[in-house]
Amino acid sequence: SAVLFSLFPGTDVGVTGGGANKENAAPMIHVTAQPLLLTPEPWNLLVTQTPAKEKAKEGETVVLNCHLNSPQHPSLTDLMVKWYKEDEKGQMDLLEKNVTILPNNSRIFMSGDLSQGDVSLIILNVTTSDHGIYFCEVTLPDGTVVTGDGTKLRIRRALGLFGIEESIGTIIGVVAAGVGGIVVLMVVLTPQLRKCILCMRQESHQ
Repeated sequence: SAVLFSLFPGTDVGVTGGGANKENAAPMIHVTAQPLLLTPEPWNLLVTQTPAKEKAKEGETVVLNCHLNSPQHPSLTDLMVKWYKEDEKGQMDLLEKNVTILPNNSRIFMSGDLSQGDVSLIILNVTTSDHGIYFCEVTLPDGTVVTGDGTKLRIRRALGLFGIEESIGTIIGVVAAGVGGIVVLMVVLTPQLRKCILCMRQESHQ
């Protein structure tokens, strides 16, 4: 019985020790066997154009603001930026892959710093033909396209002594404002006109 007693502890320790080693090894294999996340995280890109409406006079320089915000991806230099304009003639591309594509045009180009998320467009020496809605469009590395809400640009030009005429699409608004001003003047002047008319009538009767 003494021999048996001395064998049992040895076997017991060996078995439990082996079991313990297997238990310790199992979690390690389990941890290293976990697959790594190889799929890239989707971009959460915001393209913000401000303000929604912009006005300028002929000959001025205009900056159409467009800013990108992507919290997960601080580096924005691998994005492709496009600007295009829509007006009554249809759509016209102005800038593709961060570069102006209009032939013989040095008036329109990207003025911002792409690495800082600023992809604003600058237009030098604007003319009335520059009116329209300008859209800032960004293509992500995975091919996804994100477009801003657009900025409506209106160009004004002076017309002699009568003030300012705005470009196509806004002339009606100016006329309505002018008519409103005339109505206000008539309301203000009406009491004085009545007095004058009464005076004139009295004088004519005398």
